[in-house]
Amino acid sequence: MMINRGRLRWQCRRALLELDLVFKRFLERDFDQLDDQQLVALEELLRLEDHDLWAIVNGSKPSRDGREGAIVALLRAP
Repeated sequence: MMINRGRLRWQCRRALLELDLVFKRFLERDFDQLDDQQLVALEELLRLEDHDLWAIVNGSKPSRDGREGAIVALLRAP
């Protein structure tokens, strides 16, 4: 399965300001180094509603599996 990086970049634009800021930094720093499995995990995370995704990113809700957890760790990195 071919992952469309351009579409994922677009989906990283979020309505919730906090997420938008986190994803902006993530796109600049980490996005281009992601492998296909990481891109699939990111795609799954991006299917979540903003408030659910923010709860996972800010740690008030656990990530659903280890693959997503690795992406969340990148999102949380300072």
